[in-house]
Amino acid sequence: QVELVESGGGLVQPGASLNLSCLVRGRTFGEFDVGWFRQAPGQEREFVAAVPWTGGHTYYADSVEGRSTISRDSARSTVYLQMTSLNPEDTAVYYCAACDSDTWRYNDYRTYRYWGQGTQVTVST
Repeated sequence: QVELVESGGGLVQPGASLNLSCLVRGRTFGEFDVGWFRQAPGQEREFVAAVPWTGGHTYYADSVEGRSTISRDSARSTVYLQMTSLNPEDTAVYYCAACDSDTWRYNDYRTYRYWGQGTQVTVST
């Protein structure tokens, strides 16, 4: 059984940085393309960033491009999302998701089969 465990959320001030982690358990880490999504209250789920199982080209939403970095550590079966220059619009529950099929579209949440429980990120003074 595949399990995704996010960590690293919390309350931060505007302009601060944050590192989120997603530990993938239960199957070979290299089988999965992994993405981060977020959902603010009353809003739809939104793509943030993604990295394929090859660890090659990475993808970002326009809203976080240039101030976010997604990376994966195969030895730790973990995907990281580093975000800088956080602003209140980044406030949301952040979810890690994994796809193990060839139907993966990095920014389409419907193509991800496995999801974590989410971690809250709040950007506020």
